[in-house]
Order: sequence, then structure tokens, then C-alpha cells
Amino acid sequence: MDHPLIDLISAKIAEAERNGDFDNLPGAGKPLPRVDDPENALIRRIMEENRAEPEFVTLSRRLTALRAELVEESDRTKRREIMTEMSMMEARIEMARRAFAR
Repeated sequence: MDHPLIDLISAKIAEAERNGDFDNLPGAGKPLPRVDDPENALIRRIMEENRAEPEFVTLSRRLTALRAELVEESDRTKRREIMTEMSMMEARIEMARRAFAR
């Protein structure tokens, strides 16, 4: 089954071709860039263009901050809390990495 707007889309493309809107486009005649992950290529490009970062990167930064906090902390109870949080953070990072790789 065709898209309900296929006739309109085709007409717009044909009109643009007649008007030369597709002539001399940047990158014309050059090979398409290699895509390692075609299923997620669009999402990755949008993330890069908007300077977004995967969740595991954000979590890794938080883990680095926790490690620095642990070095400075002398109270044993607080150190234990920080280490627990670090352990949980490492698990979340691993889950986020696996989700991102899919």
C-alpha cells in the first residue's frame, strides 16, 4: 500500500527537478559517507548536530565526580555511601552502553 500523499510528494519532487533545485547540490558526485550503523545513523547524526551525548557518557562523568568526591571524603559512613553509589553508577553505565549499542 502506497503512502496516501505519494502523488503529492512525487509531484513536488518532479517540480523541484524541473526548477533545477537538485542541480549543483553540495557533495554532488561524491560517494556517500560510510555508515557503520545504518539503523541508527539518523539518530546519531541528530545527536551530533545538537551536541547531545549518549546517557552512558553523562553517567561516566558523574562516576568521575564521585571518584573525586571519594578521595576527598574522610568520614567512613559517607565513603561507604559514595562507594555504593559508584557501584550502582557503574551498573547503570553498562546498561546504557548496551542499550546504545543496539
